[in-house]
Amino acid sequence: MNALYPCTITHVRNRPTRHAFRHRTYLWLIDPDRPPRLPRVLRPLARFDPRDHFGGTAPTIRAGLERFLRARDVELGDGTVTMLTQARAFGYVFNPITVYWCHRSDGTPLCVVAEVHNTYGGRHGYLLRPDGSGRVLADKEFYVSPFFPVDGGYRMRLPEPGPRLDLSVHLERDGARPFTATVRGDRRPAGPRELLRLALRHPLSTVLVPAAIRLHGIRLYLRGLPVQPRPPHRTQEGMQ
Repeated sequence: MNALYPCTITHVRNRPTRHAFRHRTYLWLIDPDRPPRLPRVLRPLARFDPRDHFGGTAPTIRAGLERFLRARDVELGDGTVTMLTQARAFGYVFNPITVYWCHRSDGTPLCVVAEVHNTYGGRHGYLLRPDGSGRVLADKEFYVSPFFPVDGGYRMRLPEPGPRLDLSVHLERDGARPFTATVRGDRRPAGPRELLRLALRHPLSTVLVPAAIRLHGIRLYLRGLPVQPRPPHRTQEGMQ
């Protein structure tokens, strides 16, 4: 089931200043219990490290996910997990969002977890119960952009990827949608040839993602967009 998705990530800001950018990269869809086995020479291009997820202290990614779920009275048991993420490449990764689709042992949906990282080193998990089309509402609980306070909510569409990857997150505040992020791409086989092709097409992608976020933040600041105070973030149970 492991797959690669060359994709375009789009950020559109509508209020109070209009601004948009696109970034092309590639994401992995994997079973964290059975990550792809790559030739030794390509392993620096894709490592799935439990230190990069949840509290970073669990022995495996699944163990970290199970600890997060158990803290919220959700038992995964013998269920399965599909994980959309960016892999650590050449020792570095920054994942603005990693999504986990959790299924019971009979294959029925159990829940979705959206794990969010900000550029200040913080992380936060959202336990979600989407409807049949992958749509769900969630209160905003985590400081991400320095130009938005921690209020309002998210209207998300997170269908599990198939031949197409098509996710969207809308920030809703005061009856408006001042910010929208989308991720769209097409499925490719997760083989050595495709990985090498994408790595050559998008070199240093894991470094460029946070660099692009910071660069556009600087541009917005220079255009006069006020910075919102960053409140202290309490570490969530199950994210230690």
